[in-house]
Amino acid sequence: MEELLFEILTPLNFTVRVTQAYWDIITTIKHPIILNCEAEVCQTLAQPDEIRRSKSDRDVYLFYRARNQKRWVCAVTRRLNGEGFLITTYPTEAIKEGEKLWQK
Repeated sequence: MEELLFEILTPLNFTVRVTQAYWDIITTIKHPIILNCEAEVCQTLAQPDEIRRSKSDRDVYLFYRARNQKRWVCAVTRRLNGEGFLITTYPTEAIKEGEKLWQK
Protein backbone atom coordinates (compact mmCIF):
# COMPACT_ATOMS: atom_id res chain seq x y z
CA MET A 1 0.00 0.00 0.00
CA GLU A 2 1.35 3.39 -0.97
CA GLU A 3 1.97 5.94 1.76
CA LEU A 4 -0.90 8.44 1.94
CA LEU A 5 0.38 12.02 2.14
CA PHE A 6 -3.00 13.58 2.89
CA GLU A 7 -6.74 13.03 2.64
CA ILE A 8 -8.95 16.12 2.87
CA LEU A 9 -12.72 16.46 3.16
CA THR A 10 -13.99 19.06 0.67
CA PRO A 11 -17.06 21.33 0.91
CA LEU A 12 -18.67 19.08 -1.74
CA ASN A 13 -18.62 16.31 0.90
CA PHE A 14 -16.11 13.98 -0.72
CA THR A 15 -12.52 13.37 0.28
CA VAL A 16 -9.50 13.98 -1.91
CA ARG A 17 -6.38 11.94 -1.33
CA VAL A 18 -2.85 11.94 -2.65
CA THR A 19 0.01 9.56 -1.99
CA GLN A 20 3.56 10.65 -1.27
CA ALA A 21 4.70 9.02 -4.55
CA TYR A 22 2.15 10.94 -6.63
CA TRP A 23 2.89 14.21 -4.81
CA ASP A 24 6.55 13.69 -5.77
CA ILE A 25 5.49 13.41 -9.45
CA ILE A 26 3.47 16.64 -9.19
CA THR A 27 6.30 18.55 -7.48
CA THR A 28 9.20 17.25 -9.59
CA ILE A 29 7.70 16.76 -13.07
CA LYS A 30 4.36 18.57 -13.45
CA HIS A 31 4.64 21.72 -11.31
CA PRO A 32 7.91 22.05 -9.32
CA ILE A 33 6.79 25.55 -8.25
CA ILE A 34 4.29 23.91 -5.86
CA LEU A 35 7.07 22.07 -3.93
CA ASN A 36 6.68 22.52 -0.14
CA CYS A 37 3.14 23.86 -0.58
CA GLU A 38 1.32 20.83 0.86
CA ALA A 39 -0.39 22.90 3.57
CA GLU A 40 -1.58 25.49 1.04
CA VAL A 41 -2.98 22.75 -1.23
CA CYS A 42 -4.75 21.10 1.73
CA GLN A 43 -6.26 24.47 2.65
CA THR A 44 -7.36 24.99 -0.97
CA LEU A 45 -9.22 21.67 -0.90
CA ALA A 46 -10.73 22.11 2.58
CA GLN A 47 -11.53 25.84 2.43
CA PRO A 48 -11.61 26.98 -1.20
CA ASP A 49 -12.88 30.34 -2.39
CA GLU A 50 -14.55 28.67 -5.36
CA ILE A 51 -15.12 25.23 -6.87
CA ARG A 52 -15.87 24.65 -10.55
CA ARG A 53 -16.64 21.57 -12.62
CA SER A 54 -14.42 21.02 -15.64
CA LYS A 55 -16.02 21.88 -18.98
CA SER A 56 -14.45 18.81 -20.60
CA ASP A 57 -14.93 16.16 -17.87
CA ARG A 58 -17.87 16.06 -15.43
CA ASP A 59 -15.82 14.03 -12.93
CA VAL A 60 -13.12 16.69 -12.66
CA TYR A 61 -13.36 19.53 -10.14
CA LEU A 62 -11.19 22.62 -9.86
CA PHE A 63 -10.71 24.08 -6.39
CA TYR A 64 -9.48 27.68 -6.21
CA ARG A 65 -8.14 29.64 -3.28
CA ALA A 66 -6.73 33.17 -3.44
CA ARG A 67 -2.98 33.28 -2.91
CA ASN A 68 -2.61 37.05 -3.19
CA GLN A 69 -4.27 39.85 -5.18
CA LYS A 70 -3.83 38.38 -8.66
CA ARG A 71 -2.86 34.75 -8.02
CA TRP A 72 -4.78 31.61 -7.11
CA VAL A 73 -3.85 28.10 -6.13
CA CYS A 74 -5.76 25.62 -8.25
CA ALA A 75 -6.16 22.02 -7.10
CA VAL A 76 -7.53 19.76 -9.83
CA THR A 77 -9.30 16.63 -8.60
CA ARG A 78 -11.22 13.71 -10.05
CA ARG A 79 -14.09 11.94 -8.32
CA LEU A 80 -14.85 8.37 -9.35
CA ASN A 81 -17.23 6.07 -7.48
CA GLY A 82 -17.30 8.50 -4.56
CA GLU A 83 -13.50 8.49 -4.25
CA GLY A 84 -11.58 11.69 -4.88
CA PHE A 85 -7.95 12.09 -5.82
CA LEU A 86 -5.64 14.91 -6.76
CA ILE A 87 -4.74 15.12 -10.46
CA THR A 88 -2.48 18.16 -10.17
CA THR A 89 -2.12 21.53 -8.48
CA TYR A 90 -0.52 24.79 -9.57
CA PRO A 91 -0.57 28.57 -9.10
CA THR A 92 -2.57 30.49 -11.69
CA GLU A 93 -3.63 34.03 -12.58
CA ALA A 94 -7.13 33.10 -13.79
CA ILE A 95 -10.06 30.91 -12.87
CA LYS A 96 -10.99 28.61 -15.75
CA GLU A 97 -14.47 28.57 -17.21
CA GLY A 98 -16.80 25.85 -16.08
CA GLU A 99 -19.92 25.38 -14.00
CA LYS A 100 -19.57 27.11 -10.64
CA LEU A 101 -20.56 24.54 -8.01
CA TRP A 102 -19.61 26.27 -4.79
CA GLN A 103 -18.43 29.68 -3.63
CA LYS A 104 -17.28 30.95 -0.24
